[in-house]
Amino acid sequence: MREAAPQHPGTVVPGLRERKKQRTRDALLRAALELFTTKGYERTTVDEIAEAVDVSQRTFFRYFAGKEEAAFAVQDMVESHFLDAVRQRPPHEGPLEALRKAVLESWDNIGDAVEEIIPIELHMRTYRLIESTPALLAVHLRRSEEMEERIAALIADREGVDVDTDPRPRVAVAAFGGVMRVTGRLWGAGEDYSVAAIRELTARYLDQVGPALMENWHGEDRR
Repeated sequence: MREAAPQHPGTVVPGLRERKKQRTRDALLRAALELFTTKGYERTTVDEIAEAVDVSQRTFFRYFAGKEEAAFAVQDMVESHFLDAVRQRPPHEGPLEALRKAVLESWDNIGDAVEEIIPIELHMRTYRLIESTPALLAVHLRRSEEMEERIAALIADREGVDVDTDPRPRVAVAAFGGVMRVTGRLWGAGEDYSVAAIRELTARYLDQVGPALMENWHGEDRR
């Protein structure tokens, strides 16, 4: 049997420092979200977050620009996951079908990615916190507009059209984004906090986009 080569004194295992930094960041993020969702976003201080992890305030700012960045950190990851899901949809799907399947697929698969950082239940509580905190909701709406522009550009590229001259990508994404905001608000006001609940609500409302826009709601009775 070949013996393992001896390590020289001072040898650092590759990636060890990076893993330690990631653990610190994850601990700070979890502490921040726990405090935000239990004590309130506005009433939580950076000092309290740092103290919960037994690090300095300087360490917190090494990983996050401020409380707002921490509040949306997991959402950033979820949005990136969704954009990747859109990119991977087969080309024969229409834009709204691709967006619908991408978002439902994301709800099916995002749990494992979130759980590597924080409990999925904490992520869902944070989602509700954002919807119910005016300062965070304002940021969320601005971020949603920016996200819709990114999705529209992606859809335009996918369909081979120019997003600045063809209105269809932005129109499709506006309809999709509107449904996502409505379902998020309704889910936030409900009693079932689960991923399954928001996924079911999202699917049900997205299924109504076509009928709501194209069909005659009064049917044959309308004159």
